[in-house]
Amino acid sequence: MRSWFGAVALSLVVAGVRAEDIATNPRDTLVYKDGDRVQGKLVAEDAGTIVFKSDRFGELRVPAADAVVIKADPSAATTATRPLPPVEAEGLLPPKKAAKVAEERAEEERVTIWERFSPSLLTAKVRNFFGPWHGRLQLSSEIVSDTAERHNYSLEGRLQRKWERDDVQLNARYDYADSNDVVTTDVLRASGSWRHDFNRRLFAQYRPTTEWNHASVRLGVPNDYLLLQQEIGLGYSVLVRPTRKIRLGVSQNLFDTWNTAPTSDHTSHGVRSLFEEMEFALPWRMNLTQRGVWYPVPNEPDGWENTIELNKKLTETLSTSLRHEIRRHNPDGSAQDYTRLKLLLGFDF
Repeated sequence: MRSWFGAVALSLVVAGVRAEDIATNPRDTLVYKDGDRVQGKLVAEDAGTIVFKSDRFGELRVPAADAVVIKADPSAATTATRPLPPVEAEGLLPPKKAAKVAEERAEEERVTIWERFSPSLLTAKVRNFFGPWHGRLQLSSEIVSDTAERHNYSLEGRLQRKWERDDVQLNARYDYADSNDVVTTDVLRASGSWRHDFNRRLFAQYRPTTEWNHASVRLGVPNDYLLLQQEIGLGYSVLVRPTRKIRLGVSQNLFDTWNTAPTSDHTSHGVRSLFEEMEFALPWRMNLTQRGVWYPVPNEPDGWENTIELNKKLTETLSTSLRHEIRRHNPDGSAQDYTRLKLLLGFDF
């Protein structure tokens, strides 16, 4: 009985606060999950997106799952927009009352630092800029001092957009490392992917990748190289569930490589490959993704590469990832083998 009474009392309090907001505020209010509020006017709400014209931050596009809109009371709006009395309009208020009115108006228009840099508002502004594209900006850094002074930095960005049958993703990444002021890694990498689903199981994909290495060594000589790889493949979705996906396929790869040492040259050749991909949604707002590629090359060691990443969402906008990458005997003949384990902090939008 006591718990029932407490629940009813809590409901009445929440309803009272909501009613007070509606009655005293002539404008709509956008309320985020974390309690941030923005005043303005609801423009539209469809396809899971709220379009809200805020008084201070312009037009915002927010997923409906991240916020709710408290509609204004028409009667309150009428009262708020009524003409000022003649005495107020002519500025003939007593000094003390005029100062109080001016202070109240200044307080209403004041934009605090928290309001400007609130994670929810920043995310909304970024999402509004990119529109239907979603993505992540990640960074990682490490400074080590033992027998040598080493620095490692990594910065990357991703944009992704999905249609009913198409999935497009764009990636860019820069890795830099030095040891005792000697550059050991200086790589700029850009890639993209386009997957088209013919039906629930069959799909085709195109994956262009470019890698520009400024710290490569070939035959003991510094060798900058530019690698362009184009992968065109067909695949079959073995497992298709909302939280689990497994795909297998075969691809034809075209490698173009431009080297600077020992002499400047350009090579081009094609190689077939097999690939597999996994996407798992795990409890506690975690996601596991993995992609492996095998290059069977006649009369040479088979090439292969694999990337596995565990991502954990900390908030609606912040996440952290643990990623392991390995590459061995890349068929282009110049790209360096590596093994990397990174912890990254990301900003999602």
